[in-house]
Amino acid sequence: MSAAEKLPIASALNEDHVSPPETLIERLRVLREIVSIEGHAILSAANTLGVDAVRAAEMTAECEGCVVVTGVGKAGLVGKKLVATLASTGTPAHFLHPAEAVHGDLGRVRSNDIVWAISNSGRSEEVVRIAPHLREHSAGLIAITASSDNPLAAAATCTVAIGKHNEACPNGLAPTSSTAVMMAVGDGIAMLASRLRSFTPQDFAKFHPGGALGRKLAKVDQIMRSLDACRIATCDITVREAMVQASKNGRRTGAVMLVNEAKQLVGIFTDSDLARILETRNDVALDESIANRMTVKPTTAASGMLLQDAMAIMSRRRISELPVLDAQNRPIGLIDITDIAGMLGSQDEPAILSFKQ
Repeated sequence: MSAAEKLPIASALNEDHVSPPETLIERLRVLREIVSIEGHAILSAANTLGVDAVRAAEMTAECEGCVVVTGVGKAGLVGKKLVATLASTGTPAHFLHPAEAVHGDLGRVRSNDIVWAISNSGRSEEVVRIAPHLREHSAGLIAITASSDNPLAAAATCTVAIGKHNEACPNGLAPTSSTAVMMAVGDGIAMLASRLRSFTPQDFAKFHPGGALGRKLAKVDQIMRSLDACRIATCDITVREAMVQASKNGRRTGAVMLVNEAKQLVGIFTDSDLARILETRNDVALDESIANRMTVKPTTAASGMLLQDAMAIMSRRRISELPVLDAQNRPIGLIDITDIAGMLGSQDEPAILSFKQ
């Protein structure tokens, strides 16, 4: 490789004309170099973060109102994403456009709010113009900017300096490395604030009820088949009688839950158990007590358990049905693997869909 080829792509800033990469190898090299430059910028910023970033997270976690995020241009777009990060991890947040702020939207900032003002240079006219008002009328102004030596930093309660970084743009102009660092540092502050708020997976599920992720974080009670849709019988009858008594119209579950006089679960008899009897042509077993053929003390889930934990149990034990019990060990429903398959789709949890027996 020639000396010219080894020059960083940002050196194109000093050239009058940039020849596009012609071969696949050259284009792949440019692509990887761009991503690498952004990655190194983030690592560099991570190594220079200090107590001010921690203070910003503490202020955010202690905020009794909302986090108001403001910025213009690419920094504003980063800010909108950070609003989504904050809101989904337990910190109420909304975006304030600087241009709209001076036309009445400053009224959206309250005395118990914290403001995040994002500007790489710290000199964005629209942001600097409203910074004094934001600090005066809020509980604190956090500046996320390249350095502590700019007008925005001077107006802030707390400044998180993210450093100056060479842009990954081939012309050294388009915000790339700088916005990647803004995003990463903002996410870091938001995540630390979330930890300080003791934000749990259960809390996360409240804000993500849709999609596969939200469904996995749901509780078993929300997903299970209700008791009136399950097959239940007592354990003092024969296999044949249990199959008749526990029959259900419509789509049936793959198991019969067997209970005692107190309605407590004592065993489970599955379609696989019935299949083994039929495959061995052991017709006599059909008229034996089902207690002799059931699985005693089957694996169960407790009411209130997260669905993802129940799925892990089913995968580990390689079972297709999981009774859900109340505090008195009485069945209140059943999780059937076919329901999970239909809910998540084959692309979401391929491992758990492969063990149907």
